Amino acid sequence: MKSSIHNSFPFVCIFACLFLISGIVVAKESPEEFIKIGNKQIQELNIIEFDSSNPKNIILLIGDGMGPNQVSLVRIAAGGPEYRLAIDMMPYIGVVLTHSINNIYTDSASSATAYSTGEKTINGYIALNSKKEPLQILTEELHKKGYANGLVATSSITHATPAAFYARVDDREKEIEIAKQLVKADFISIALGGGQDYFKKIKEPNINFVYTLDDIDESDAAKDSRIIGLFDKEGIMRDKNKPTQQAMTKKALNFLTSNTNSCNRFFLMSEGSQIDWAGHLNNTEYLLAEFDDFDKTIRDIIEFVNRDKNTLLIVTADHETGGLQLLGQKDNTVKIKYTTQGHSALPVNVYAYGPGADNFTGVMDNTDIFKKISRITSINHSTCN
Repeated sequence: MKSSIHNSFPFVCIFACLFLISGIVVAKESPEEFIKIGNKQIQELNIIEFDSSNPKNIILLIGDGMGPNQVSLVRIAAGGPEYRLAIDMMPYIGVVLTHSINNIYTDSASSATAYSTGEKTINGYIALNSKKEPLQILTEELHKKGYANGLVATSSITHATPAAFYARVDDREKEIEIAKQLVKADFISIALGGGQDYFKKIKEPNINFVYTLDDIDESDAAKDSRIIGLFDKEGIMRDKNKPTQQAMTKKALNFLTSNTNSCNRFFLMSEGSQIDWAGHLNNTEYLLAEFDDFDKTIRDIIEFVNRDKNTLLIVTADHETGGLQLLGQKDNTVKIKYTTQGHSALPVNVYAYGPGADNFTGVMDNTDIFKKISRITSINHSTCN
């Protein structure tokens, strides 16, 4: 299948953002598609048991728009029904209910607010409750406990999901205001994504603004420095000259681990933002490319967790996008159909690995993710000295 993603990317961003900004669920009669069943061999990961249930560090990976149906399609398209992705190898799985405060449908702003504050809100609000009152943000609280915080997104770093971890606005469209709040958010040590257009008039001497991953030198970075990486005008175009989620996450992780010691901890949120954009466009080729990057990121982090042994990995989604259905098999293809160009109201999954992973099983509300992380990080770490 010849790729048209790169050439159509500006249109992709504009089209997708109309849905992201408006928060409208749009019904669409989508034609059936036939996606070739893959034949890749499973790349097994070493899944180990952990002596402790008390993690030192937390890594939260969010696949925006990733429902169980997207995971199933990617698995089959990669290697068939017996194939296993990195996400499939994570031993603890739960179900997350995603509704906003007044609607069974959620957008990314409301859902990310639930993850970052433990409170439900109105679609479009970020870290504000339904009365527009400010909510306490997870990263602020972790910073007070000695955590270094990092954010990664393949969208603009001012987009709804990453913004919920540092900003408070009553309209997710206010990305210039969100950018200003990121600059002031001294509890965020490193933030990597797109969004150059929103920082054009912002000057801040205490922040290192970087525009390629090579500009980040972890070994020479001062412990009190902050980094904001802006790698495209808005969302990051998938291009050989632009960083992937996998590359940005690795760089952020290196930065956080090199700037913490035995008594400091870190929290990292990394979002595969454009899985959602592919769903809005009902573009399966786009979806498979974005999810491949996301799954490679998960694989890297699982290997990090195995080496570190003190880090909890949590993988989830803010909502499902596209109402994707897998309808059966025809010859060597799987028949699929999208039922909407908006979000569905379906639950999503949560996957966990590492010390404390057993907290993330069963059916839970999206606000429970915040509550579980808060409880885990409130435990006194006796190994810190």
